[in-house]
Amino acid sequence: FTVDAGTGHLTLLNQADTGGINGAHHALDPSGRFLVVANYATGTVAVLPVRPDGALADQVQLAELRGQPGPHRIEQTSSHPHHVVFDPSGRFVVVPDKGLDRVFVFRFDAVRGRLSPTGQGSVVARAGSAPRHAAFHPALPVAWVLNEIGSSVTTYHWDGSDGALRPVQILPSLPPDFTGNNTGAEITVSANGRFVYCSNRGHDSVAIYGADPKSGLLRSIGWAPTQGQGPRFIALDPSQRFLYAANEQGDTVACFRVDSATGLLTPTGQVVRNASPVTIAFAGGG
Repeated sequence: FTVDAGTGHLTLLNQADTGGINGAHHALDPSGRFLVVANYATGTVAVLPVRPDGALADQVQLAELRGQPGPHRIEQTSSHPHHVVFDPSGRFVVVPDKGLDRVFVFRFDAVRGRLSPTGQGSVVARAGSAPRHAAFHPALPVAWVLNEIGSSVTTYHWDGSDGALRPVQILPSLPPDFTGNNTGAEITVSANGRFVYCSNRGHDSVAIYGADPKSGLLRSIGWAPTQGQGPRFIALDPSQRFLYAANEQGDTVACFRVDSATGLLTPTGQVVRNASPVTIAFAGGG
C-alpha cells in the first residue's frame, strides 16, 4: 500500500507471492530493499524484493526450517515460524519456531537478499515451550523470547559476531496464584531497555519486567489487566508514553499510560472498539 501523508489513508499497490501459507509476520531489512516473511503453516522463511516504488516482487528465496516437532499434539505437529526479527546490526535474522521448540538464526546478505544459516543454526528451547516472538535489548548483547505454550520468557546472551544465542534465564509470564489456561502472545521492549512487556491470553494481562542494566536479566514487576479478552498484540507508541493492547477476542484496543520511572501501566480510559484486532503499526515520531 501507499500511504497518504496527510490522512494516513492507504491505496493498494500490488500483491506478491510468499511461497507459503499463513504469513504470520514480516520485517523489512534496514535498507528497505527486502521483506522477510515467516510462513507459519508451511515452515519456511521467504525473502521478497521491494521495488523502488514500494511494490513487492514475488519471493526469491525460501528457507526451510527443519527439526523435531515439540510434544504438543495439536500446536506442534510441524515447523511453525511465528516471528522474524533483525538484530540491531541488521546482519542477522532471528526466527522463533513455535512448532519445533527452536529459535533459528540466519545471516542476511543485504546486497543479494539472501538468508544463510549461522554456524549455530538454531538454539533448542525447553520442550513444549513453543518460542513465539523475540525482541532485542537496544544496547546490551541480549535477546528475549516469549514462549507461547510455556507462558514464559527466556533471556538469551547474543553473540553479535557469530549470530549465536545462549539461554541464561527463564521466568514465567504468569503470577504464581493463577491456575487457569494461558498462552503467551507478544513481547515489546522500552526504547531505553529498562522494561520488557509480555501479553498473556487467558490471564488477559500484560506482564511487566525490569531488565538489569548490566546483564539484561529480568525481574518481575507485576501484571496489568488488558481490559479485554485475548491480547494477541501489545506495543509502545513512538513517544514511549503509552502502551496499547489489542484484545483480539474482546474486539477492543485499550490504552495505558506508562510510568517512565517504574514501568507500571495505568489505564487511560480510552478503549477503541474494533473487530478482532491483531496488530498495530505506528507512523511518525512522538
